[in-house]
Amino acid sequence: MIATSLDDVKKVLSENLSMEGIDLASLKEDSPLFSGLGLDSLDAIELVIILRKNYDIIIENMDEGRKVFETLGTLRAYIETNRKK
Repeated sequence: MIATSLDDVKKVLSENLSMEGIDLASLKEDSPLFSGLGLDSLDAIELVIILRKNYDIIIENMDEGRKVFETLGTLRAYIETNRKK
């Protein structure tokens, strides 16, 4: 397991997604990705690509993705547990 901080996750998301007008410093572990950050279904696809490209993680199905992409904290924990690089 490779330690992954919330700041690391926020940085990767901000570099790869359009997050204009969002104060990254105010985002917490329990911040919802979709209702809180205004992400949409296209961003969900982009998140899957980001995980593959940056962490060598593959999301197998939509049910898994829903759980992983619930909040910044669930995403961070999933990356920390499953990252290969």
